[in-house]
Amino acid sequence: MLTHKNILVIQTAFIGDAILASSVVEKLHVFFPQAKISILVRKGNESLYNEHPFLNQTFVWNKQEGKYKSLFQLLKTIRKQKFDTVINLHRFASSGFLTAFSKARYTSGYDKNPFSFLFDNKSKHKIGDGRHEVERYNDLIESITDKTVAKPKLYPTFKQFSKIEKYVETSFVCMAPSSVWFTKQLPVNKWIELCNSIPKEVTIYLLGGAGDKVLCEEILNKTTHSTVRILAGELSLLESCELMKHAKMNYVNDSGPLHLASSVNAPTTAFFCSTVPSYGFFPLSYNSTIIEVSDLACKPCGLHGYKECPKNNFRCGNEIKLPLLK
Repeated sequence: MLTHKNILVIQTAFIGDAILASSVVEKLHVFFPQAKISILVRKGNESLYNEHPFLNQTFVWNKQEGKYKSLFQLLKTIRKQKFDTVINLHRFASSGFLTAFSKARYTSGYDKNPFSFLFDNKSKHKIGDGRHEVERYNDLIESITDKTVAKPKLYPTFKQFSKIEKYVETSFVCMAPSSVWFTKQLPVNKWIELCNSIPKEVTIYLLGGAGDKVLCEEILNKTTHSTVRILAGELSLLESCELMKHAKMNYVNDSGPLHLASSVNAPTTAFFCSTVPSYGFFPLSYNSTIIEVSDLACKPCGLHGYKECPKNNFRCGNEIKLPLLK
């Protein structure tokens, strides 16, 4: 009889995917409360799971050390752990290789993975079916749990709260204006307009990584709002997560910060420019709003977005109507 006492969850894609993987951790813990659960993420995402109460270990794949060299070293590490169960949420060959040759007694992954012929359990993955990605994740563990889908959840601790405590003493909103892809990012003039619409007594915090400071500085320099502070590059992922939890509203693109907000059920206004919610990456917070231009023949133009608008007009971003803070 198969047992699930030592479980590895793999998601080595982008930060948003790594956050959504927490939904699988949540559900596995409910069904196997005595199991040791570990997670494998790409370098840069490991801090999401610092001091996570349900995780035994967090493994990191650092491709910068040499993609294939580090992959084989990682396989050795995984084999030493003697996992009995490996759940692979990633659809590509690298993670499929680790899953197939992990020596686990039970493996589960998507049929699109090149190594799926070696998996014990396979599920289909279809972007655009209207289901959320966490529902598609649940397909991979349904056979050993049930059909109920868990929400993603991260666990900032008092350590993170102590870092942001001074910022929550006033009424505030958070804005995460940047995205890796230009066409997934609300235009800078729209962020400036949004800042100008926020009541003057409400502080605006601009969030992101260190590389987003230039964009944030442009917004700060052009807005007429008197209380805007750049926190991009100053907070860790979990610190940003904790700050978002206390905000009156969090304004985000279809990108990682959207899922940070979902993981702590923080109020969310999500702007979908070139992408669409039906791809399955919409906000899951109870208080959430999606804003988009939905009647464009050219939308969506791609799954991940582009560095520039294929039509050279970026109507899906420029024509978005901004909300008023309630």
